[in-house]
Amino acid sequence: MDFKTELIPSFGVAGNFTGHLEQAGEARDFTNIKTAEANAPKALFPTFLPPAHDAVPQGVCESSAPQGGQNSTTLQGACGADTGNAVTPAFLHTFPFTSDKIIFPKGEEKLQIEPECAILCDMVWNGDIISEVVPKTFAASNDCSIRKEGAKKISQKKNWGPASKGLSENQIELTGAVPQGDKDAVTSDACTLQGDKDAVARDASAFSKGGLLDKYRIASFLVRDGKVFDYGEDSAVRDYSYIYEKLLSWICDKLNNQKDEGPAENIHAYLLESGKPSQVMISIGATRYTDFGEHNFLAKGDRAVVVVYPENKYDHDAISNMVKNQKYDDSEVSVLDQVIEL
Repeated sequence: MDFKTELIPSFGVAGNFTGHLEQAGEARDFTNIKTAEANAPKALFPTFLPPAHDAVPQGVCESSAPQGGQNSTTLQGACGADTGNAVTPAFLHTFPFTSDKIIFPKGEEKLQIEPECAILCDMVWNGDIISEVVPKTFAASNDCSIRKEGAKKISQKKNWGPASKGLSENQIELTGAVPQGDKDAVTSDACTLQGDKDAVARDASAFSKGGLLDKYRIASFLVRDGKVFDYGEDSAVRDYSYIYEKLLSWICDKLNNQKDEGPAENIHAYLLESGKPSQVMISIGATRYTDFGEHNFLAKGDRAVVVVYPENKYDHDAISNMVKNQKYDDSEVSVLDQVIEL
């Protein structure tokens, strides 16, 4: 089951690994963002919205959120972008993902790999409200980012045009039942309205503690002049601050209710304008950097590599050798290998 990513919206989770925002110099951007817990992610930011004509009723930009929405703020901030009567900033309609290259943004100097696991999901609407987000596949992702001062929104550092982000061509299907002892977790309120719990129990079992992703890790590398350097800390997917049902519940709340404040955006309005899409891709957070990764930025000719791999089959050294030799022949390993171009 491969999702057609050029047809579905994509988002990223900011601050889902403790310490990453501090390393990236972005923690101060979220000073005024209140979270339910100290280790909670800070925001869900957009990286791509497929355009859909006339999806927003005429006049929606004038005063209030679309009927049925739960966002308490108006859309005036989003509609204030230089895009006519559109809600979504125009640059977010440019498809930014490739599997083989990153094109360096003109006029910028500091560009970093953001090694992540992406989940590709079905998204169910109840009127104008998202009632379910059900993960179906996962893949290695590079939520590549510009490090610069003065960007008002996270998205302004994420999508600078074609080939500004990365997603592995190998999407791994989330299959397998959750272990017997973990079934209570599946029937949580994760991203579902009251009364839809049976659907979650039926479809989301593999995205739970003890499921398939519990054995996967995220490793990342910069290959320069033939030498392989560890770029991000080799990290278990299960060690994200928010993961599984807790993460889905958080995502659902942000998709429906996130306000346009600080570096965050009213993404619910963007989704309505895109015609209430039935699928979504979410990169669920960047790992912490190694000392090398924190202090070394990408340059022409580098290879940026992110690998999501099963720890019961490989250790870090085996993955590093795989990257050095560019030999990727295991369907259980999702690899993203991109050359940096000017």
